[in-house]
Amino acid sequence: MATSSRSAGPGLLDYLPQGRWLLVGAAFLLGWLLFALVWLAGRGDDTTTPGPAKPVAEPVAFEPLPRPMAAGDAATPLPAPTEEARVVEQAPAPAPAPAPVETTPLPPSIDEAAPVAGQAMQAPSPLPEQSPSPRYPLDALRRGETGTVILQVQVDAQGQPVSIDVSQRSGSRDLDRAAVEAVSRWRFSPALDAAGNAVPGGLSVPVDFKLE
Repeated sequence: MATSSRSAGPGLLDYLPQGRWLLVGAAFLLGWLLFALVWLAGRGDDTTTPGPAKPVAEPVAFEPLPRPMAAGDAATPLPAPTEEARVVEQAPAPAPAPAPVETTPLPPSIDEAAPVAGQAMQAPSPLPEQSPSPRYPLDALRRGETGTVILQVQVDAQGQPVSIDVSQRSGSRDLDRAAVEAVSRWRFSPALDAAGNAVPGGLSVPVDFKLE
């Protein structure tokens, strides 16, 4: 049968030259080379052609939390005031008007009234036009102090006080001082003896300080 098939006619391989396997190998390599070129060209298009830009999320900035204060840390000082502090002075309430100070000489005692040789028969007395009432001390008025001061006044023959002693205090030093200062500026009618002559003498002067 081999003899009959060969005699039937020459095959395709019979027409190929002796180097047919070399051609087959060259064709195979050429095919692989073309495949590699096509694959690399397609990959290059994917890498060079920019695709649609993807949105990039911007980073969010967070402020750092304040450091917790320790137990011994001092408190945060308050901001200084923009305006200077002002001291508002309120006018003091008006003090009540003082009542007029009454000054009435005490009547002479029995011993003073008795006629004794060489002594005054008539005690001295304040002159109304020259014995103004004492001024009420402002501090005592604000504190509401009242009282009666009794003064023992010695008057010379010219009617001027030469000594003043406080025989009864009012309880307020300001009132006592005001009474003494006022009476020291008074003028008196001098004491008279049995013959009507002016002689030194003494009298008691009460000074009342009271509020209306």
